[in-house]
Amino acid sequence: MATALKLESDLIDRAAARGIRIEPSTLTLGAELSGIDLDQILSDTDGEIIRDAWLRYKVIFFRGQDIGYESHLRLGRLFGELEGHPVLPSIDGYPEILIIKGVEGVNLTPDTFEGFKAFNKWHTDMSFRAKPSIASVLRARLLPSVGGDTIWADTAAAYRGLPDAVKERIDGLDAEHDIVRSFGPRVTDEKRAQLARDLPPATHPVVRVHPETGEKILYVNHTFTTRILGIPAEESETLLKLLFDRIKVPEYQVRFRWSDHAIGIWDNRSTQHYAVGDYWPADRALERVTVAGDVVTR
Repeated sequence: MATALKLESDLIDRAAARGIRIEPSTLTLGAELSGIDLDQILSDTDGEIIRDAWLRYKVIFFRGQDIGYESHLRLGRLFGELEGHPVLPSIDGYPEILIIKGVEGVNLTPDTFEGFKAFNKWHTDMSFRAKPSIASVLRARLLPSVGGDTIWADTAAAYRGLPDAVKERIDGLDAEHDIVRSFGPRVTDEKRAQLARDLPPATHPVVRVHPETGEKILYVNHTFTTRILGIPAEESETLLKLLFDRIKVPEYQVRFRWSDHAIGIWDNRSTQHYAVGDYWPADRALERVTVAGDVVTR
């Protein structure tokens, strides 16, 4: 059986043969790719290399990619069908391209900044859906001169680092994920009722298995997970706090400093991310396409 190191070496060699350079960001996750123009239609071989790097490194980065809207959509479709969002605003004429600015689309002001910090938590995109998204493609549009980094955490590594007793306790348990937990306080009463009606809480395993890599993944997040089902409320609260805290371990993380026209693509099944809110009163605006998801299985 090929080792992970051998597979990584083979991937780097295949990429180099196409003029694509892969530079791992940390020993845990993340890599920067260069030597490819994402504003052009990709060959099948180059698309396969990008997708393999995404699976291997879980989040991949490109710099200096001044791509158009159609190229952004085409890049997202390399990973699957695209979907919109029930709350976030989108680009006119491009409902799949979401505007990521301030507090989920709310501009930062002296009045909203404290709310931004309160809501700005570790999360997995769309885990409130029955089929959460599998990937996101995020591009920088407007950046502050300092700050505004994004951090990703490897949730497979976070699971592996748990004590055996905790693994035994959470394997087989399910948790509830609810959009209202995060977005409810930011929308009108009418919109909140609509969200609750259209997107009732979803139930997912606390530990999922990645359908392509076979890794076990810790699949609860601070932003959307409300409770672990089938256990006393007090134990649920204690367990969730422990599991949320595991994502904060620096050894499981990679931090990306955005630059003009940079792009980040992450595997939404095996990572969580956190947008660092340290740049106000400067502005920060990014655009994201989100890849429709699959059923979460254990």
